[in-house]
Amino acid sequence: MATTIDRPPVRGRAPRRLWRGTAAALTTALLGTVGAVLPSGAAHAAGPGQLVYVSNAGAGTVSAVDTATGSTVATIAVGSAPTGVALTPDGSQAWVANGASDSVSVIDTATNSVAATVAVGRTPQSVAISPDGGRAYVVRTADAGGVDVIDTSSLAVTATITAGDFPNIAGLSPDGGRLYVGNFSSRTVSVIDTASNTVTATVPVGDAAGLAVSPDGAHVYVADYNDSRLSVIDTATATVTATVPVGSLPQNVAVSPDGGLVYVANRGGNSVSVVDTATNTVVATVPTGAGTSGVLADPDGTRVYATNTFVNTMSVIDTATLTVTSTVPTGSRPWGLAMGKAVVPAVTALTPDSGPSTGGTTVTLTGSHLTGTTAVTFDGTPAGSVTVVDDTTVTATAPAHSAGTVGVSLTARGRTVAAGSYTYQAPAPTVTALAPAKGPASGGTAVTLTGTGFTGATAVAFGTVPAASFTVHSDTEITAISPAATAAGPTDVTVTTPGGTSATGPADRYTYTRDTTKLSAEPLLFSLPPGQLSINLKLSATLTDTTTGKPVSGATVKFAVGTAVVCSAATNAAGIATCTGVGSVVAVLLNLGYTATYNGSPAMEAATTTAGLIRIG
Repeated sequence: MATTIDRPPVRGRAPRRLWRGTAAALTTALLGTVGAVLPSGAAHAAGPGQLVYVSNAGAGTVSAVDTATGSTVATIAVGSAPTGVALTPDGSQAWVANGASDSVSVIDTATNSVAATVAVGRTPQSVAISPDGGRAYVVRTADAGGVDVIDTSSLAVTATITAGDFPNIAGLSPDGGRLYVGNFSSRTVSVIDTASNTVTATVPVGDAAGLAVSPDGAHVYVADYNDSRLSVIDTATATVTATVPVGSLPQNVAVSPDGGLVYVANRGGNSVSVVDTATNTVVATVPTGAGTSGVLADPDGTRVYATNTFVNTMSVIDTATLTVTSTVPTGSRPWGLAMGKAVVPAVTALTPDSGPSTGGTTVTLTGSHLTGTTAVTFDGTPAGSVTVVDDTTVTATAPAHSAGTVGVSLTARGRTVAAGSYTYQAPAPTVTALAPAKGPASGGTAVTLTGTGFTGATAVAFGTVPAASFTVHSDTEITAISPAATAAGPTDVTVTTPGGTSATGPADRYTYTRDTTKLSAEPLLFSLPPGQLSINLKLSATLTDTTTGKPVSGATVKFAVGTAVVCSAATNAAGIATCTGVGSVVAVLLNLGYTATYNGSPAMEAATTTAGLIRIG
């Protein structure tokens, strides 16, 4: 099979003789190209880093090559003897003609896998996709030859168009209104109206092996294989207006994005001829590799790619210097080339965009064209557990990293793109000891906290109450002034930093004790007239917080003579409680004193005192 694939056709051989066997049919059928099957309208944004799809006729595969690195990022098994390949305008699919399988493989470029296989006529050689992506035109050489029209949505063949003898290559006008089909054996180009699917003109040329339409649609360039020349067709008149001698056995044709140059792959000359379209002259011949068959102009105008069928390589030509800058290994018998609009993954949001430096945070990346994601990195460190949820969502586990803001990258289908920034925060602090571990409920105690991760602390709290003040001495020590508490008892002391708030436990437990108090009262002088049975007593006492030395206001003090309660009163701002009540003369004479009592509160201890009742007359 390999010898029949590589054998060049002989001028004048009747096509019907070539169709007597599959191998014989493939001999000339494999002259097809993809350099000419890309829509030749306005160039799509591309550039280095985009993928080039290379059909490997001897391997039954298509290689997806990253043009930035020269590496093959995917090898996709298709049908037998694939030749022509074309990308849809949005770049989401690559259509591949399988010459020995009588089918077209539809590759999903997001996953670089075959999404569908469409049966067509015998020995398909090339594919052209309409500018709107709605139709695929598959040129087939056998069984009288012609073009099968496929609806790309339903994947159904909707029409079959008869062209010339042994058609093997096609190209579309920029608006998709005309399809130009090169007929090798009848040495013509058929002009087809795509609205009616009818041939409107037939242009005599040589044995057409390659074909490309200029970006403005004014010219069609045809490689005349056995004549070693390029025919230039004026599309307005459907006539050949010039012929340009090129290298030996020209195979395929590509036009530069601006239409100023035509690149011709010379299969027999192992080279690419560069033709100036203004003068229709060869301005350079670039040596490539053995059996140069396919040629493709990068839509950004900086590079030309050429497949070398006999040595299984692809040459990369710099259009500025017209020299080969690199040679990329391919599969067996590389043939067709295609590059369409780049489907580049994009990340528009990271959620959350920060987390602890210990890693472990699940980060959700949101964007577009994320299917096929193979890696997410944080400052070059691979993330863990990368999961593709759908085409717009990927989740990844942030790896450990030192504190700071780093760049995040995502790799999908061989392309690596920036995915935003992620801030690593120092780990949450820990409190391992307090000294002292207890203090009065009135607060004001200087407490030394020992622990880790205190640098950058933004808060210290005793329970839910912020410390009165705090000072960070080092990453392991803080001094905080305890705030006043409303009740005695234990509470947790926590430290908050950008890395979080410390966890609570026995080591951070601080116990508030009730403040001690003191009641003081002065003797009360009174006089008792003869026969009086009761007496009005005006009693007072002062309550002091002995822990702080300050008066206690708002506390209730009860006054009693013996067991009889005379009155109760709340202390004022000076801590003094004063009240008036009626006491029994008998009780007064028996006790000759009174008692003041404060029952305490959750934050203060109880206190009591006595003072004399002194009769003065």
